[in-house]
Amino acid sequence: MASELASMFPKLGSLGTSDHGSVVSINLFVALLCACIVIGHLLEENRWINESITALIIGLGVGVVILLISGGKSSHLLVFSEDLFFIYLLPPIIFNAGFQVKKKQFFVNFITIMLFGAIGTLISCAIISLGAIKFFKKLDIGFLDIGDYLAIGAIFAATDSVCTLQVLHQDETPLLYSLVFGEGVVNDATSVVLFNAIQNFDLSSVNPSIALHFIGNFLYLFLASTLLGAATGLLSAYIIKKLYFGRHSTDREVALMMLMAYLSYMLAELFYLSGILTVFFCGIVMSHYTWHNVTESSRVTTRHAFATLSFLAETFLFLYVGMDALDIEKWKFVSDRYAERGPGLSVAVSSILMGLILLGRAAFVFPLSFLSNLMKKSSEEKITFRQQVIIWWAGLMRGAVSMALAYNKFTRLGHTQLQDNAIMITSTITIVLFSTVVFGLMTKPLISLLLPPQRQLSTVSSDANSPKSLTAPLLGSQEGSEVDLNGQELPHPPSLRMLLSAPTHKVHRYWRKFDDSFMRPVFGGRGFTPVAPGSPTEQEP
Repeated sequence: MASELASMFPKLGSLGTSDHGSVVSINLFVALLCACIVIGHLLEENRWINESITALIIGLGVGVVILLISGGKSSHLLVFSEDLFFIYLLPPIIFNAGFQVKKKQFFVNFITIMLFGAIGTLISCAIISLGAIKFFKKLDIGFLDIGDYLAIGAIFAATDSVCTLQVLHQDETPLLYSLVFGEGVVNDATSVVLFNAIQNFDLSSVNPSIALHFIGNFLYLFLASTLLGAATGLLSAYIIKKLYFGRHSTDREVALMMLMAYLSYMLAELFYLSGILTVFFCGIVMSHYTWHNVTESSRVTTRHAFATLSFLAETFLFLYVGMDALDIEKWKFVSDRYAERGPGLSVAVSSILMGLILLGRAAFVFPLSFLSNLMKKSSEEKITFRQQVIIWWAGLMRGAVSMALAYNKFTRLGHTQLQDNAIMITSTITIVLFSTVVFGLMTKPLISLLLPPQRQLSTVSSDANSPKSLTAPLLGSQEGSEVDLNGQELPHPPSLRMLLSAPTHKVHRYWRKFDDSFMRPVFGGRGFTPVAPGSPTEQEP
């Protein structure tokens, strides 16, 4: 970790040498993080601007100042490292998403979420890649092979729906919030798995055998990563339940939860799996079992600790992106390589990519929403056209994952080595800035227009007697989630549509029986923790 941090700061050396420049850079960056938090607090009531936009704008402002002070030589305090991002910053963000997810809504809408997050990402990647092949060759921006074009598709298929999630209210629009949130996490995982698969395959000659091998490897990564995450989460639950650290020290059980969460991510990287999927499902399993096995004080601590680490990592990333947008090295490379065509080429490349993002998003949101609605019997469960527009809009913004993948593909140790690659980095930065700031600022008025307050309430389905109340999560943790049918058995689903629309009462009952009979007695969880002084109380994370 120390070597990674030391390598981030240019011309600063190691912190162990007490280099004054290193101390100055760290102080400045920490001060900027504090400024982002303070300004975000002051703008809390203004839901137009979130922490991501605040950090980007502050990063741009500081980048201008550093650029002026350095005489146009540099615009940022550190050099980006994709290892720093993927090993230290991304795990807390994804784990917190799984740990804090509302399991009921997530698993009720699991099929639709997977349609959008997995199938939709593949469709978007294909459209962006095909469009890039068609238009970039006409622009003559340099040598790009089929692997590069597919990597571009994976890079710009990765979404960032933070702005939309901050405007939506989970209690008022549970269906819409669940779809946007769930798709965002699965989309990130799919994009990274797809990018890694593209990097690991020789795509110079594509044939049916290679295509089948590619698809098989993709599915293997998905399933193996999910199982590894669940296994690590169950192991942490078993250890904490069996040894019950809380009777001696709550610090130890909190530390063990954090380390086991991080271990799941690193094990996935060790076995060349998807760390994002692994740590996400580890978070879900830990919230279902492990979290109920710790003391009350540890529950409060872990919830806030994971949320704080995630928040700081996200702020750090957007702050850096803002500063890196003015990196002279990359823009100079583009200017020198395409001097005869001026800045118009950069604008053209960014515009083409932005247009492909818009098209690729629409190409799957509306058709897959129609397909999802065919599997829904109740009108309350169907995705309305207004909600489809919001889902489409939520995925137009690009963020940290796109930046990290672009740096991984087109730079080495944070520096652009080839002039032909520089335009891809500058285009990625431009799209991240434009989509986050412009689309982010337009998110609140768009949602207010499409879902005014009186209409938003119509999506709430808290009535326990409604047909939708029969839909229960396969990993549901609420004791009251099973509907009382006065001893009556539900008939078998008369059609495949009803079976696929949501987990039925019988499926849920079988899961609960299995969970209560085999899983919870071994791994703990709600209702299966020992009643002792200082032992956990029955609360839901």
